[in-house]
Parts: sequence; structure tokens; C-alpha cells
Amino acid sequence: MQWVEAAPAKINLFLHVGPVEADGYHPLCSLVAFADVGDTLTLDPEGPFGLSIGGPFGGALTGELDQQGGNLVLRALTAFDALTSLDSRRLSLTLDKRLPLAAGLGGGSADAAAALRLARRALAPDLADQVLVNASRVAGADGPMCVRSEAAWAEGRGEVLTPEPRLPTLHAVLVNPGVPSPTGAVYGAYDTLGVGQADRPADPARWDAEAVIAWLAEQRNDLEAPALLNAPAIGTALEAVRAEGQARLVRMSGSGATVFGLYEDAVTAARAAETLEVAHPDWWVRPARLG
Repeated sequence: MQWVEAAPAKINLFLHVGPVEADGYHPLCSLVAFADVGDTLTLDPEGPFGLSIGGPFGGALTGELDQQGGNLVLRALTAFDALTSLDSRRLSLTLDKRLPLAAGLGGGSADAAAALRLARRALAPDLADQVLVNASRVAGADGPMCVRSEAAWAEGRGEVLTPEPRLPTLHAVLVNPGVPSPTGAVYGAYDTLGVGQADRPADPARWDAEAVIAWLAEQRNDLEAPALLNAPAIGTALEAVRAEGQARLVRMSGSGATVFGLYEDAVTAARAAETLEVAHPDWWVRPARLG
């Protein structure tokens, strides 16, 4: 019997970023939600050992399998083995890569986290969550939050996590214009611009969808302007979602290039997604629920 684990897309509902510190890292504050769209990892107890990659965006990752430490799933499993003295190399895993790459959706970190959950299920079902969190750090600041895949405040470098169970379901459309937005290059442009601070806003007045969207509109993504310098197509995507006319809020997620709109309900979001798909058939467009 095969086991399937979801690797949901991570969305930064806002992202406040401070200037680079002496250690080379940027402090941040973000409210993170997870979508009901993403990649999947499948474990086949009877399959050949190792990781195989498929899906619409899998081709761009297959070369990583031949590079030492190139793939985040394999790096996370190596860390898992080191922490537990187990051997995940005998697992048969298949990644169905459905999220675009370098997209501001935490896709690689989510894949690594899903692989860690499968490794625990197969090799050590009683293993504590903290072991997976520690192993996931090789995937960067997004790793620990993707292990739990629950709405949370992220502070510090992104590793200080506080669950936020009050966040309501938000109806969204995710749009990627088909260009990469590498995180390192975006932070480099951010340092050139020298704007932003890692401030944490006061909570919204209420935690219903209407009040939360209004509150989010008062926040910002401090990486949006530097990302636009590197990838002007992100601006085209932002304007397209705004021009559709139904979104209550339009913003870039993470370091881009994916942007999102928030909508009154699921029906409105689905209609907006259809309109955007027709207008931009070469873009990646998905309606989603965030929570």
C-alpha cells in the first residue's frame, strides 16, 4: 500500500523585513498560511530505493538528483538519518512537482517536510516532531514551518514560530507569471534599496475573514519592490489580478514570483481564476483555500 503526503504551498500573507544584520541575516515578521494546493510525496514500500521526480515542474529538478546535496528532499533525509541513526536511503519516494520553482511558495521546503513525515511514518512512528523540525532546518527558514503546515506567525529569521489558530479560511487565487524569482537575488536588491523593518503589527480587531483581509491590506511585503526590479513580470501579474476586479487584496508571496488575490468567497475566487487563465494561458493560476 502506497502512502501519500501533501506538501502544501506556503503563502506569506504579509512579510515585514528588516535591514541585514551583522551575521548576514535579515530579521522578519510574517503571518504564514498554507494552501490546499501543492506538491505530493508518495512512499511505495515495494518500490526501488531512492527518490524519483515527476509532475509538470519535475523536469527542472531531475538534475539535482546527480548533485551531492543538490535536492532539498535528499538533504533533509540525510539530516534525518544523522539525527536518528536510521536509514532513509531504503525508502522509495516519488515527488509529484506541481508548484512552480523559485516561486515564493516554499515548495522545496514543503517537499522536504513531507518526506520527513513519510520517513517517520515508515521508520519511527513515535519520533517526536522536534526531530523533524531539526532535520528540516537544512531547507532554510521555511523548513520548520512546513513540517507543521499550519497558520503561524514567523519571526526572527523565520524560525521563531507561533501558531495562529484564529486565522479564518481565506479564499484566494494564486498566480505565477512563469518567471523565477531567486530569494538571494531579491534580498540583494532589497539591501540596495534599504527599505523595510521587521515590525509585528497589532492583531486585527476581529478574526473573521472580512476584518482579517482589511487588516492585511494595512500590511506589506517588503520584498515586493526589490523582486520587481529583478522580475518585472511580477508587476504584470499583480496588475492583472487587480484588473480582474474582484480581489479584496492583491500581494506578492515571499520573495516571488507568485502573487495572490484574496476574495469574498470560493465562488468569486473560482470565477476570477477562470478569467485569469483565459487571459493568460501561459501562466500558472490556481484557486485555493488558505488556512
